[in-house]
Amino acid sequence: MTTIRDVAKMAGVSVATVSRVLNKNGYVNKDTENTVMQTMKELNFEPSPVARGLAGKTMKTISLILPDISNPFFPELARAVEDIAQQHQFNVFLCNSDNLEKKEKSYIDVMQKKSIDGLIIVSNTVEEETIKKLQSSKIPVVLLDRPFTNNNCSIVRAQNTEGAQVAVKHLLDVGCKKIAHISGPKIVNPAHERLIGYTEMVSHFDWFNDSFIEEGGFDIKGGREAMKRLLISNPDIDGVFAGNDLMALGALKELLHMGIKVPEQVAICGFDGIQLTEYTEPGITTIAQPIYEMGALATDVLIQKIKRELNENKTFELPVKLIIRKSTKK
Repeated sequence: MTTIRDVAKMAGVSVATVSRVLNKNGYVNKDTENTVMQTMKELNFEPSPVARGLAGKTMKTISLILPDISNPFFPELARAVEDIAQQHQFNVFLCNSDNLEKKEKSYIDVMQKKSIDGLIIVSNTVEEETIKKLQSSKIPVVLLDRPFTNNNCSIVRAQNTEGAQVAVKHLLDVGCKKIAHISGPKIVNPAHERLIGYTEMVSHFDWFNDSFIEEGGFDIKGGREAMKRLLISNPDIDGVFAGNDLMALGALKELLHMGIKVPEQVAICGFDGIQLTEYTEPGITTIAQPIYEMGALATDVLIQKIKRELNENKTFELPVKLIIRKSTKK
């Protein structure tokens, strides 16, 4: 395979000169430019993105690292990232970390070696030191839905605590007296914030204790198993707030399996607003995050950083919305 060095050697010029010709950046004598162009033609040289980037131009490539592509929330997010990236003529590398820190670090190392322009990271395990390392390499980073406590990079997120409060208030408004919570993994920031929102709304009730909270793992199976445990410890619950829609779906399946009517006996509200909640029977009430808008904004912010149109780090918090369906219409 012909390289930029082969062109430089045959044309009798430096690699930097070939790079300037490729990128149309900097002065090159017209005769020298013609010689380089002719040499590339003779060698059938196809300039790689790296070759084009040698003069300081962008690679037009970003990476999106997701924790679990099987969760419908993340493909909707990825679609937005790809759409906005394409509008700016950027390509997207999609990486699925499976919530594994080792796999995530491996992807980040590979992306650095590929000289990508920037990263959007949705991660439960990314460390602050990793972010600092990327920044020292001049690689812009945007965190999506996974904030750090300090402001060392730009963040796009939704109103998790407020959304949880809206969910619980809605369950109270439809007549629920004892509301349980199926939480996501507490190490995941959005899950923790939603748990806080739930607790703030119910901790003053005489009936409330820790047995009304079960962890569900952010998936259907975990939601179903958590619902089963809740029915054993508190058989008189009449409302459930699940920390995401997949766990709400699992809870719904377990309740129907047990012959418990939804919403007549137990009302259910989820969180995320994935399309799947429209098509269950009954349809699941949810706190909808603006999924597409979050992905689009994160991509737009990252590209602004790549183009050096945005230098400061900001946190963008987007509002959520209650969508009422049959699972809470008592």
